[in-house]
Formats: sequence, C-alpha cells, structure tokens
Amino acid sequence: MVHETPSSFLISVSLTMNNSVCDIQEKFRNAIYEFDKVVSTTTKLLRFAHALHIPIYVTTQTRAKLGETVSELQPFLTQKDGGGSSSSSSSSLHPLVAADLDKTLFGMYTPSLASLFSSSPASIPSHIALVGIESHICVTQTCLALRKKHPNTKIYVIADGVSSCNKEEVPVALARLRQEGVTVTTSEGWMYECMGDAGIPEFREVVKIVKETAEGTREALRALGPLGAKI
Repeated sequence: MVHETPSSFLISVSLTMNNSVCDIQEKFRNAIYEFDKVVSTTTKLLRFAHALHIPIYVTTQTRAKLGETVSELQPFLTQKDGGGSSSSSSSSLHPLVAADLDKTLFGMYTPSLASLFSSSPASIPSHIALVGIESHICVTQTCLALRKKHPNTKIYVIADGVSSCNKEEVPVALARLRQEGVTVTTSEGWMYECMGDAGIPEFREVVKIVKETAEGTREALRALGPLGAKI
C-alpha cells in the first residue's frame, strides 16, 4: 500500500483513508466490557489521525439520553474558539472532524453520512476503519451498510478498539464481519498499513505515538485481542 494524503477515519482512512468513532459515550462507560481499553485504543488512533491528517467521523446514539462522546476523546475532536480564557472560550469541531452526528439508527451510515459520502465521487473513502461499540450492533450494522452501499471501499474493524456489553458477542460479530468481506486487524497493524513506508514525513511522529502508547496497546491487546480471533 502506497501512502497518499488520507481523506478520512469512521472513528474511519483515504489512500483515501477514513476513521470512524462509533458511539463511545459516557452512559456506556460502566456497561461495556473493557470500555477503558476501547477508549485507550481510540485515543491512540485519534492521535494518529491528527498526525496523518485523516478525516474523522464521529457518531453518538441518542445523545440527549446516553451522553456525549467521552471526555478523554474530546481534545482530539474539538478546539477552543477565540482568544479568551478557557472558561469563557467556546468550542467548535476540530477541522479534521468531518462529521459529528447524533442518531437513532444503530448503524453509523445515516442519511446525513450517506449524503456526505455521495456529494462527489472524490468524497467516497477508499478505506474506512472503525472503532467503538457495540461490536454486534452498531459496528456490525455500520459495516454491513457500508459494504452494501460502497462495495469498492475497504472496511477495517480495529479488534483492540471494539467491544460489547457481553464479551462473548464480540468474536461472533467479528467472525460474521469477516464473512461479509470486512478486514479485522489491530490498531498498530492498521497504522503501519496506512503509512506503508518509513520514508513518509510523519513517520517519526507516528513512532513517537507508538512508543508512548505501548503499554496501553499491550493491555488492550491482552483484553480485547483474543476476542478478535477467528471462531
């Protein structure tokens, strides 16, 4: 894979690469198996998306009831407006966040996201990676919709970045997604596939991210990696 300027990440990557973040919300914090590991992996991938300028798509499920995207991820999704103090400054979406959508559909592929992807042929990502919850519901339905609507787009699910309330759901969901043509991989594997070449200008910054998150990566792989094994 040859590195090009990425076009997008469903939190999703454009060689075109895209990064997509699915429903990582406050109300799920105590319900999802190893939720903190999902957040840790997502944080690393958001740092990576910033380094490579990969567009980010974020969704929440009925935000008014289930809360905002968790606070740990907010620094990578928003930026302060104006020059006032932090207490008086308002926030807006970071320029890399191509969409931050609330939804009632379980999948991320809402009419709003579909319209963004269909606005022009160039807006359709050639690669999309997903992290979030739950593996067998929102992540699965997102992948199935993307495979149906954009069969030429390569879809990745990051095994150390997805989970469910019941951990037993995860391997079943990932096995089904493999059968549907989705690639299940790890966060670090996906990052290096995106780069493709140690000669790119961003390589040193990515290596720094990998080193700084090494312990978190090991913990996430120990907790969630086995769930991604084939069944």
